Amino acid sequence: MKPKLQFSHKMIIFASKIEEMKLVILTKSTFFVEEDKILSSLFDEGMDNLHLFKPGSSPMYSERLLTLLPEECHHKITVHEHFYLKSEYRLAGIHIDNPQDDIPQGYKGQVSRSCSDFETLKEIKKKSQYVFLKNIFDCIEFHEEKSTFTLHQLEEAAVHGLIDKHVYALGGMSLENVRIARELGFGGVVICGDLWNRFDIHSELDFKKLISHFERLRKAID
Repeated sequence: MKPKLQFSHKMIIFASKIEEMKLVILTKSTFFVEEDKILSSLFDEGMDNLHLFKPGSSPMYSERLLTLLPEECHHKITVHEHFYLKSEYRLAGIHIDNPQDDIPQGYKGQVSRSCSDFETLKEIKKKSQYVFLKNIFDCIEFHEEKSTFTLHQLEEAAVHGLIDKHVYALGGMSLENVRIARELGFGGVVICGDLWNRFDIHSELDFKKLISHFERLRKAID
C-alpha cells in the first residue's frame, strides 16, 4: 500500500482556487470489437474530450472507427496521428506526442501536446491549448512507464505557475488520485487504463461496469 501523500498548507490554499477540472479520456492503444459502442455510450453519458490514441496503427482503422461514432460527437475528438483526419471528420484538434515535433505545415486549429519534464513544459505551454504532463504516477496500461516526479517537485512546479489550468495530469491517473491532481493545481486529468481495465476486450460484451466507473470519474472532478 502506498503511503498517504501529505500536502503543504500553501498547496491546499492554492488548490482551492482551481476552476472546475477537465476530464479527458484516452482511448485504449489498440482497436477492439466493442469500441465504437462503448465510446458512443460514453458520449451519451457526457464525455466531451476524447483523445484518439492508436500509436503505429493504419489510418484506415481510425477512419473506420470515426465513421461508426455519432457525427455530432466528432467535434469532441482529438487525434494523435494521421492529422488529416482532423479536417476530414471535423475533429476538435490534433495532439502532438513528441514535444520536438512541429505543427504540420499549413495546419490551423487547436493543438495540444505531451511532455515529461518541466523545462519542456515551460516551453510548449506557450504554443498549446493544453499540455499533458506525463508520468505523474506509474502508468496502468504501459507498465514500463514509471513515475518520474516526486510530490515535492510537483508542488514546487505548481507554486511557480508551471502546473495550472492548462496542464493535465497523465500517467497512472485513477479515481483514487483525482484529488491529488486537484490539490496539485492540475487543470485536468487524463484517464486511460483506470477506465479500460473495467472491460475485458477478449471475453466480455457487457460494459456496464466501465460506464458506471466513468460516471464516478465525472462526479469526482466536479
